[in-house]
Amino acid sequence: MTPGTVVDIGRQAVEMTLMLAAPMFLAALITGLIVSVFQAATQINEMTLTFVPKLIAVFVTMVVAGHWMIALITDFTRRLLESIPTMIG
Repeated sequence: MTPGTVVDIGRQAVEMTLMLAAPMFLAALITGLIVSVFQAATQINEMTLTFVPKLIAVFVTMVVAGHWMIALITDFTRRLLESIPTMIG
């Protein structure tokens, strides 16, 4: 296994991690912005008001995008395991 192969596998793993995390991060970010605007408008500064909606948004995102995320990581893992013989030999 050459150093280039290791770097390529690492790059693919980082790309996969970003692709899997992006929908949940975006859902939490958008929910946080909406809650922040609501808190600024009503001057309510309750910490649970920011945490619970983000948690719900991330959960809903996982339910909606879960099938796509599982298919993505399964395909990546399958390709990685199938390429082991070519990397070793």
